[in-house]
Amino acid sequence: MVPFMKKKFLFALSVFVMFMYLPIQASAFVNGPVSYIALGDSLAAGQTPNREIDTGYSDLIAQEIARNQPLAFYSKALAFPGYTTAQVLERVQSEEAKPLLENANLITVSAGANDLLRLIQVDGASGSIAFQQIPADYSLNKARENMVKLLDELKKRAPKAQVYVMGYYFAYPHVRDSQKNGTAKQLNKLNEILARVSKEAGVQFVSVDAAFGDQAKDKIPNPLDVHPNAEGYRAMANQFLAMYSNGQAQVLPAEIPPANPLTFEELMEAQNSSKPAKDESALLPSSKLSNNLLVLTELRPLS
Repeated sequence: MVPFMKKKFLFALSVFVMFMYLPIQASAFVNGPVSYIALGDSLAAGQTPNREIDTGYSDLIAQEIARNQPLAFYSKALAFPGYTTAQVLERVQSEEAKPLLENANLITVSAGANDLLRLIQVDGASGSIAFQQIPADYSLNKARENMVKLLDELKKRAPKAQVYVMGYYFAYPHVRDSQKNGTAKQLNKLNEILARVSKEAGVQFVSVDAAFGDQAKDKIPNPLDVHPNAEGYRAMANQFLAMYSNGQAQVLPAEIPPANPLTFEELMEAQNSSKPAKDESALLPSSKLSNNLLVLTELRPLS
């Protein structure tokens, strides 16, 4: 081989090897029409700081996707307030979930916070927060085990889907600063677990904590509730969109739909009067249909 050709060969080989070891990057958009399913807890469902269900990050994601490419289907019928990782796993394994998942090509997952935050005690009057380390460690380990199983199930039940695991923000900006560090470490551990199991499963982890920080009272306005407002959900949606579209798409403040909440009583009444459809049409945030498919369970701290 002549020296020039040898140099070209070695250069091409080095580029090939370099790309082999680059981190996995999200593709820019799903190819073709999008069938989007939101899985998980109340953040996936869109619970507000006022104990209602309204536009959440998954609705905003669906809205923005529809602005850029065909959105064939969207549902958050598999998102449930109060669900732990074990309950999300059980839901994914249910017969009702089968037709939704097998046709999905985009899935977001919010699961893990309820495993941990139900153990945290907050005194709103004093601004104090407390937890016991051993139960917290046990819950984090169970969340890890369940997430491994959950992502493995999604590979089997949603073989066409790009899967994104959503991280969590610091949920207690209203407590005293001196009280924040210990709890923040536990939430960091949860995010580290979610990031690690996502990497091992070959799916994407979406970090959202930097978009909130530990002083995000503007995004988590109710001192007695850990759920974000519309601006908080917009921040979460944009962290996802930054990965999904390689920075090409985002939800602007003016694009957040007007509040159109359902109370828990309305949700329970809707659930008792009808069963979720198995072949829903695309459900956008302006419609209450996407919300009245939810089944409420016992509410938990990040329910």
